[in-house]
Amino acid sequence: MSETINHSRIDRGAPAATSVPEQLDELLALPAHTLAQLYADATVPRLDAVRGDLRGRMLATVVLPPAAARWARALASTSWFPWRGKSFSPRDDQHGEGINRVLVDRLRLYRFETSIGPSRAGDFDALQLDYDLPENPFFIRPIEDELRQLRDGLYLGQAYLRLRGTASLVLYFGLSR
Repeated sequence: MSETINHSRIDRGAPAATSVPEQLDELLALPAHTLAQLYADATVPRLDAVRGDLRGRMLATVVLPPAAARWARALASTSWFPWRGKSFSPRDDQHGEGINRVLVDRLRLYRFETSIGPSRAGDFDALQLDYDLPENPFFIRPIEDELRQLRDGLYLGQAYLRLRGTASLVLYFGLSR
């Protein structure tokens, strides 16, 4: 099977020396091209390092028009944004599973399986989150997330949507302890 990945919507901009933020909310102010560079410079997290509940933030969309992207980012920074984060349970050093926390931390939806594998964003590995599971609804199954570690307890993710054999980057998200 040949895999096509569409990165055409990433505005990479001029390369910049960006220091790694200390806190999850600091990532909210960064443009997509800076998040792309941070992602490429990050490391693969150990599955044991992401064990448990991580707080999440949607950071930047790359498929919306600029005004809508600004609105989505502003909404994501509020306490009433529905996505709360992800919870991880490693099975071994290379595989595990997880689930998203939505609306309240107790509401857990859209299970995924985790493994270490090649990133869609470059010549490096990432923690892969596979939602193509029978119990997930049809609109969740084409989502393919991946995650890299910026620093202890701070992670940067990319969410891809696979349609007609092509995985396209949709947004960046962050997770923290």
